[in-house]
Amino acid sequence: MATEDTNDRRSTDDHGHDVIDPLYVAIVTVSSSRAQEADPDDPGGDTIEEIFEAHGHEVRVRELVRDDYATIRTAVRSLVARRDVDVVVTTGGTGVTADDVSPEATSALFERELPGFGELFRSLSWEEVGTRAMASRATAGIAVDTPVFCLPGSKSACRTACEKLIVPEAPHLAGLATSHRADVTDQSLSQYESDE
Repeated sequence: MATEDTNDRRSTDDHGHDVIDPLYVAIVTVSSSRAQEADPDDPGGDTIEEIFEAHGHEVRVRELVRDDYATIRTAVRSLVARRDVDVVVTTGGTGVTADDVSPEATSALFERELPGFGELFRSLSWEEVGTRAMASRATAGIAVDTPVFCLPGSKSACRTACEKLIVPEAPHLAGLATSHRADVTDQSLSQYESDE
């Protein structure tokens, strides 16, 4: 696993706000039917990766998990703990069927919610799918200083969310979420022992 220092990619924007660019991204596709296939297609995940990489970011991890609260939560929790992941995006499981539990599984990890993301996403979706936009429970928040976005599984929804909302704002959100760590360095146990 790469452990490049985030500070090497940290800068400030025109307003003096912290920005991390390029971003290291993790994508989690949630689909019980695809998780059972030997070589599943993943149009939502492919779309997310394509858009992030087209903007100079790097997808470091892709996972496919079934529609299960504990499985989704465990996958996202392990990703936000990684030093080589700045942003996590899930796709699938945000509807209203009994097994659509991505919002619950991820939001249980949030230290701070980003309610504006879901509001803006549904507003944009209204223009594309009309009243069906109300059925989307897309959500976002900060977990372990990492922005996490929960998207529907459709290519169209992933494209709208990534192009219009996530990719333009995620470098800023990742910078803000980790700004308190910018001047903090890790000390290994051997360094502590040598200081005695």
